[in-house]
Amino acid sequence: MDHTPPHPALAIDVGGTKVEAALVDSLGALVPGTRHRAPTGQGATSGELAAAVTAVVTRTLADLPAESELAGVGIGCAGPINLPDGAVSPLNLSVWRDFGLRNLVQALVPETTVRLRMDGLCITLAEHWVGAGRGYDNVMGMVVSTGVGGGLILDGNTVSGPTGNAGHVGHIEVGGFDDPCVCGGTGCLEAIASGPKTVAWARRQGWTGETGEHLSEAYAAGDAIAMRAVQRSGRALGQAIAAATTLLDLDIVAIGGGFSQVTPDLFRFAREAIALRTQLPYATRVQVVPSALSGDGPLIGAAALIHRASLVP
Repeated sequence: MDHTPPHPALAIDVGGTKVEAALVDSLGALVPGTRHRAPTGQGATSGELAAAVTAVVTRTLADLPAESELAGVGIGCAGPINLPDGAVSPLNLSVWRDFGLRNLVQALVPETTVRLRMDGLCITLAEHWVGAGRGYDNVMGMVVSTGVGGGLILDGNTVSGPTGNAGHVGHIEVGGFDDPCVCGGTGCLEAIASGPKTVAWARRQGWTGETGEHLSEAYAAGDAIAMRAVQRSGRALGQAIAAATTLLDLDIVAIGGGFSQVTPDLFRFAREAIALRTQLPYATRVQVVPSALSGDGPLIGAAALIHRASLVP
């Protein structure tokens, strides 16, 4: 019998509303009882964000069984990032600009390998490993939540780019929209289709709800403004996916994140927008599917930076 102690990875996911950490085993499963969360958000100071990361990492490390050793630490963070420096500048966390996130975590685990990538790439790794992208070599993963992120696996290997920001589909500009984006662009997918931006658009039309959850309920109830808002978001998603697929010849796009669950119709609207490319059969063949990993995808993907390191140059 093999008595080799298990070697889980410590996975960290840093986003616009929360930071989470957990242990993830070599099969891509979260170790029960090791997941910890702390809030982030625009109201936090840089020091408070750093303290939140430190807190969840410390709690998760305390859950490591005595007989186990860490295989490594993987961090997924909203972009943009600076891969060579291990620094992050999440657009939804304005107090972090070129913040040394990798060094912060490395100081907590000084003898352990720490790898950082954009959160969109992490969710793509997760879907390719144990999710909806299994068996496909050309995959784009997307997160539609507080922001819109993405990542790429092409010909079976991840594509990070020299700065780590390849696949940042949230800042593709979508034709027919003029919504201003915090990045400086106009009509960026994130400025149209993220949860907060879709809610804000609906409110400008006279809808009185306040959250993505409220919008989901209103859509299910047949509220006309809510339905227009979701259709608008889905159409923008489809246009951006069609553009990416035209460029990259993708097999499948797997979409996760809280706002992707507003209604299954979001995917229908996206597919309808893609189907309009009637003379580009290689683009219209792309499959657009929900994440198969629920809310675990970002952490599984961060762990894949360690457990599936051969795919991540």
